[in-house]
Amino acid sequence: MRGQVVALAGAAAVLTTPAEGETQDAAREAERAAILASQRGDTRAFDLLVERYQRGVYRLCYRYLNNHEDANDAAQEAFLRAYKAIGRFRGDSAFGTWMYRIAVNACLNFRAARRPPADELPEGLPDRGLAASEKLEQDERSSLVRAAVTRLPERQRATLILKIYHDLSHEEVARILGSTVGTVKANLFHALANLRKHVAGATTGAARTARAAARD
Repeated sequence: MRGQVVALAGAAAVLTTPAEGETQDAAREAERAAILASQRGDTRAFDLLVERYQRGVYRLCYRYLNNHEDANDAAQEAFLRAYKAIGRFRGDSAFGTWMYRIAVNACLNFRAARRPPADELPEGLPDRGLAASEKLEQDERSSLVRAAVTRLPERQRATLILKIYHDLSHEEVARILGSTVGTVKANLFHALANLRKHVAGATTGAARTARAAARD
């Protein structure tokens, strides 16, 4: 099954953000045409949808699972589910909203089936202008934040990832998670509070360990 999704992602045509000279309306029309063609069984049309959303879906899965291989597996599973369910997409919400909802559910199922992984993927290339000590401190801080995100309750984590990392509106997050805007705002508030608490606790623990090691 996973090979089927890999094949779908291999098309040469790319449906991404509007190219130079292409309007948002033209991009939406192209996406709508790809959806309709996919619903008629055109796998090459679904390739276009995969190309358009695979980066965003992978990023969502990685933020949720905090592991490169698991994120790839969850993203492939999400696209496979979307391919099988494309005939039931009626356009009541944006395709991206529908796709992200499938991805969140794939991540939830993945986490339920497996223990949370421990390895992490660097978020970006190192800043060569940073001194070694500053770079180490920055890496440690990023690691603490990512680890803290994995400790959040499922709904809080999903809300935080979609709102902060994917910069979606409260309304979009509510549609993806099947909740209300008020619930999204409450979950985000609690997620940020818990995140600060987890990071502060981890920082304090690390400082105590360092002081103990220095005394030995």
